[in-house]
Amino acid sequence: MNNSITIYNKKIGKDHPPFIIAEMSGNHNQSLERALKIVEEAARAGVQALKIQTYTADTMTLNIDNKDDFFISDEKSLWKGNSLYKLYQQAYTPWEWHRPIFEKCKELDIIAFSTPFDSTAVDFLEELDVPCYKIASFENTDIPLIKKIAQTGKPMIISTGMATVAELDETVQIARQYGCNELVLLKCTSTYPASPENTNISTIPHMEKLFGCQVGLSDHTMGNGVAVGSVALGATVIEKHFTLSRADGGVDSTFSLEPHEMSQLVIETERVWKSLGEISYGPTDTEKSSLKYRRSLYISEDLKAGDVLTMDNIRAIRPGYGMPTKYLEIILGKKIKVDVEKGQPLNWDIVI
Repeated sequence: MNNSITIYNKKIGKDHPPFIIAEMSGNHNQSLERALKIVEEAARAGVQALKIQTYTADTMTLNIDNKDDFFISDEKSLWKGNSLYKLYQQAYTPWEWHRPIFEKCKELDIIAFSTPFDSTAVDFLEELDVPCYKIASFENTDIPLIKKIAQTGKPMIISTGMATVAELDETVQIARQYGCNELVLLKCTSTYPASPENTNISTIPHMEKLFGCQVGLSDHTMGNGVAVGSVALGATVIEKHFTLSRADGGVDSTFSLEPHEMSQLVIETERVWKSLGEISYGPTDTEKSSLKYRRSLYISEDLKAGDVLTMDNIRAIRPGYGMPTKYLEIILGKKIKVDVEKGQPLNWDIVI
């Protein structure tokens, strides 16, 4: 397994802070001005990258709305009542917007890349010299698309939603066979929004071991808890949908983070990453000064040589400069060699 991979000028791996991707998707609401504002807010929140999606309604589906195959009727769907074609017309990012969005990202020192949904999108993105590619969950079994992207030789980030182990194995093998040497797999649940109960982030370390690559989470749950928790399980990449305000509406706004929430995601995932450390017992260097606050045995009354130690004249208290408390039962009933004052640490030198 690669210890880390590099996308443009940023490292992805366990020795580096989590790589946070803000997914714009259709949250620009067909306004380039809003799209550029989303870039600005993503950069301000501290993300490493911003991702868009490259398709048109015509490259995604057929313009048919009178057949069930092309109509969203699922009562639980956020997009119920739309034809696929009309949904993609609302959500797509105009291709002429890609360059200004990417230039704004470069200006603000965050990585810009995209999810292509067909070969024409890959050709277009190659003209813009994107540094990497994302494969959406619904395309992770599109082998011709995987081949074409792999042949660019650029890093690939693949969402694994709905894919079986066998399907993922085929996808990973094809990606590597056709030239992709830097690969990230993202655990993903392809419901919108997703529930924590159906997210199964315990899969993350298993997936890392199985495929020997960087792993992470494409998260559609509400809030940040699941994403933060995934870092403790080895996630080095986190992708969350991002909007200026959920109240503004939009095709993905319901399960998207707002700027202050994305900022917290960046902060909290880095805190978890820093806390992982290594297997460690005993005091750390920073804890050593606290050892003095352990309990130990102290003289609690003025005593004369020959006095007997009892529970009335010794106590287990802080600080920790006296005899360890585990010797309390052994020391009871023994005599003192010399005069001692209240507050003196008890030690073997003064006991007969």
